Amino acid sequence: MDWHGVTVGFALTGSHCTFEEVMPQIKRFVDAGATVVPVASQTLMTTDTRFGTSESWQKQLKDITGNDIISSIVDAEPLGPSKRFNVLVIAPCTGNTTSKLANALTESAVLMAAKAQMRNGRPLVLAISTNDGLGLNAFNIARLQTAKNIYFVPYGQDAPFAKPNSLVARMDLIMETCEASLEGRQLQPMIIERFQY
Repeated sequence: MDWHGVTVGFALTGSHCTFEEVMPQIKRFVDAGATVVPVASQTLMTTDTRFGTSESWQKQLKDITGNDIISSIVDAEPLGPSKRFNVLVIAPCTGNTTSKLANALTESAVLMAAKAQMRNGRPLVLAISTNDGLGLNAFNIARLQTAKNIYFVPYGQDAPFAKPNSLVARMDLIMETCEASLEGRQLQPMIIERFQY
């Protein structure tokens, strides 16, 4: 696919342990010619963890994309009327974000961007990363899987013995899932064996 002229919204939420996997995927879009606009949750913007500081992740996002980060509801609100994004990715998409999205709650820049994308009938791609995907959040994932214009990066159990309810997407399939979503189809198989014995 020719990504020149395509604007990708790339939103990150608080699954800090997956940021290192996600950053190269953002660069893939930029290298392919897409314009990438980063959107970040409050957690990314304010929280330092053992996986890196907020400042370092923000710097990487700006350096890779060449664009400022949308990090407030006020800044995300114009995305609806402007129809800025051809496709919006939420990667990682935490259980918290999944739950709020499935229940139509808008309390962050990421969720406002998602609401704008759904308002415009354009593809929203979710790369889930949640410790309770096969627990209480299973209901929310199922609800989103039946929603129009929402697509999932193929996912599976990442640690079935240590964390049997945990589900994580194959982040290296984000671009392929986005390409399929722009054609109106779900990349298959959607549920995969992620854990390696």
